[in-house]
Amino acid sequence: MEVIKYPSKTEWKAIVARPHLDTLSLHNTVTEVLQEIKERGDEALQFYTEKFDGIKLSDIEVSAEEWDEADNLVPSDLKVAIENARDNIARFHSSQSISINKVETSTGVICWQKPVGIEKVGLYIPGGTAPLFSTVLMLGVPARIAGCREIIMCTPCNSKTGKVHPAILFSARAAGVKRIFKLGGIQAIGAMAYGTDSVPKVYKIFGPGNQYVTAAKQIVSLRDVAIDMPAGPSEVAIIADTSSNPSFVASDFLSQAEHGADSQSMLFTVDESIIMPVQEEIEEQLALLPRKELTKKSLMHSKIVVVRDIDDLIELTNEYAPEHLIIQSSNYMQLAERIVNAGSVFLGPYTPESAGDYASGTNHTLPTSGYAKAYSGVNLDSFLRKITFQKITREGLQNLGKTIEVMAANEHLDAHKNAVSIRLNNQ
Repeated sequence: MEVIKYPSKTEWKAIVARPHLDTLSLHNTVTEVLQEIKERGDEALQFYTEKFDGIKLSDIEVSAEEWDEADNLVPSDLKVAIENARDNIARFHSSQSISINKVETSTGVICWQKPVGIEKVGLYIPGGTAPLFSTVLMLGVPARIAGCREIIMCTPCNSKTGKVHPAILFSARAAGVKRIFKLGGIQAIGAMAYGTDSVPKVYKIFGPGNQYVTAAKQIVSLRDVAIDMPAGPSEVAIIADTSSNPSFVASDFLSQAEHGADSQSMLFTVDESIIMPVQEEIEEQLALLPRKELTKKSLMHSKIVVVRDIDDLIELTNEYAPEHLIIQSSNYMQLAERIVNAGSVFLGPYTPESAGDYASGTNHTLPTSGYAKAYSGVNLDSFLRKITFQKITREGLQNLGKTIEVMAANEHLDAHKNAVSIRLNNQ
């Protein structure tokens, strides 16, 4: 873990850089696999699942028996926790619903907007190093609330048993997802983008993943399907000062680092004196973690950065544009008002990032790699299309017609002008 003290602004670009793989070879691999899936369908899915995941599947889709079996394998306390989280997520996302408001923009001209659920959506749930059943809730619940007619899900199965983790299946049922396919990585994205005999094509793909998944989503989004956002390796930035509890700061730092070797944790502060206590806490807590070896790899490109004043602190944070931002300083509300680039913000000493990951109600599918400068996290709107409607009366066209005619004539679009003129002259 690197400690950087009072860097000049010319150094900031390097400080906020994320760890990346060799993108050239990555994109070549992704493009090749996607093309094979497009041409060969299920045959290619089975081939690459065996090649990448080490299992040969006779049936890609989760069976009814597997659904029922999973229900019996999930501990009762976990079922209660999942259902509680689901309810909080549902409350928060339901609050984002909008009413249809008809506006008379001028006399006789009435306009409105109608939200409509995307008919077919595909959810990707990473397998990786942990069963991310929480992501099932984060994507499945708002999709159901939005009224998406067909919701399918892809997630890798266990390479030894050929089964999907029971908590993922229970969460899917709790969220209202009814069809799941045992596919991970590039092949999952390709299947949902192009459709095969087994997997239906969808109109939009959601879900985080590694750099291969992110690359696959970006490639298929060029001409075949919409995606939620470019979502890559997870990251957190923490703002702390002398009022912050070092053990709290360290726990948040490590909770993000344990996601994967390419995850990144950052600590921004104006108080150099907190570095040592936080480092000591990180070492103590790290030693007790079952995933400490994986976490150590993430810490290799994680950083503690000390800046000169609050203005630099805020500017650097906004430049980094973190997926997750935790503000544990004493003046957290004042600092929060100045944050303009972040996926999700966690305020005060008792708001750990893991609350948003699981059960507070906000969505944890968020923009990474600086995309928070331009993208929002997944929300109810992500699953909706908004169709505009307009109705103009005869009086309305008489009032508005001259404006349209003049504008159309000056753009040299005479047919546009005529569509108005012919109506005005036929009254």
